[in-house]
Amino acid sequence: MVLNIFSLTITIKKREVSLEKALQNENAQKIFEDSRRKVENYMR
Repeated sequence: MVLNIFSLTITIKKREVSLEKALQNENAQKIFEDSRRKVENYMR
């Protein structure tokens, strides 16, 4: 019983971390896209 609750807690924590990472990756991708557009405009 205790082991079951423990594994459930670990699963929830992993899910929170992956959500944070997903948001961080999304922000990084937006910054990358903006930078790429600026470079493309500069090259023209």
